[in-house]
Amino acid sequence: MDKKTKIYIGLFIVLFVGFIYVELTKPQPINWYPSYVATHKVPYGTYVLDQSMPQLFKSTKITHVDQPPYTFLSDTTVNGTYIFINNVINFGEEEFDKIKAFVARGNDVFISTHGVTIKDFSLETKAISSLAFGQHPFFKLINPQLSQKHYTFDRNFYNSSFVEVDTTRTMALGKTGYTNKEGSVVIEGINFIKYRYEKGNFFFHTFPEAFTNYYLLKGENSNYVSGLLSYINTEKPILMDAYYKDGKAGIQSEMYYILNTKSFKWAYYLTITGLLLFVVFNGKRTQRIIPIRTPVKNQSLEFTRTVANMYFEKSANKAMAIHKMNYFLNFIRTKYHLATGRMDERFFQQVAAKSGCSLEEVQTLFDLYETIENKEQVTKEELLKLNQHIDKFKKQ
Repeated sequence: MDKKTKIYIGLFIVLFVGFIYVELTKPQPINWYPSYVATHKVPYGTYVLDQSMPQLFKSTKITHVDQPPYTFLSDTTVNGTYIFINNVINFGEEEFDKIKAFVARGNDVFISTHGVTIKDFSLETKAISSLAFGQHPFFKLINPQLSQKHYTFDRNFYNSSFVEVDTTRTMALGKTGYTNKEGSVVIEGINFIKYRYEKGNFFFHTFPEAFTNYYLLKGENSNYVSGLLSYINTEKPILMDAYYKDGKAGIQSEMYYILNTKSFKWAYYLTITGLLLFVVFNGKRTQRIIPIRTPVKNQSLEFTRTVANMYFEKSANKAMAIHKMNYFLNFIRTKYHLATGRMDERFFQQVAAKSGCSLEEVQTLFDLYETIENKEQVTKEELLKLNQHIDKFKKQ
């Protein structure tokens, strides 16, 4: 290796090490993906909510459901309050029928999402927005027994409210809208309702960000979430949905885990780089000549000819006929799944029916075999005739 090559290699190593150092020391960007997973500590995860639920509902059993509602609610003995929190929730038609049956038995379902597929209740939402400078979104609970404070949210999000509310079945529980610099409401709409359905209730809420880590840890926003959850029946179990989550965790392969773990990812890159350098600078020196090896010759045909010649020279026509017929009987057993221990009229009919040959041809073949089997000496003509009948049978 000359001096110039060593300099290039040294520069490459320095640059590579410097690149790794910069990547390892630079601050990691904040993950704003709307996860809503109970174990995620990212801003839009629900780790804080999950840790707070046992404190808010000390005497209530809380269960995380990691299977689809269609499967989980197949057990009609399940009861409680089923809570769904996600950016968008797409229930199947049959699945939502299971949910309605669950509510009809006297249970509750709490859904907080920007979009949900519900065709039966005629609940439509519309977007609420304001482009005026100095106007801010607010969220408020209507119940006078709860805090009447206006709660805000300082990030871009999709704000919506219900278009129409059927007062015979629906009760408005919360509002959203925008206020100006003076604090006056310039636009508002209902974003939290209670929908009575037979013996139970549906709760629909259009601001799922309220339950995320980012919202709960800012100011007094946790009071707003406590007010939302105050409508949950504490005398029944709480079922927290863990299936309909945009950020649902799931390592699909070992490589996915390696490339998504910082230390493993750089160890993997270093290993690949080291192997490439080894191949480039050391491969030519250790390369050996690969010897040419001819493939093993197939001797089956020569062996068959040798055995046939032995029988031919000894004029063992009967032995050859017996072997030929034994192979033919094995052919019948394996192909047509027929027992050959008893060759009678019924056997001949079964062979004819499955093979497509006529009953007369089958009987002729086996009569010839029986004749050969009972003879002491078999001529070449008889052996040839037997072989022709077998070949004819197989071709048909």
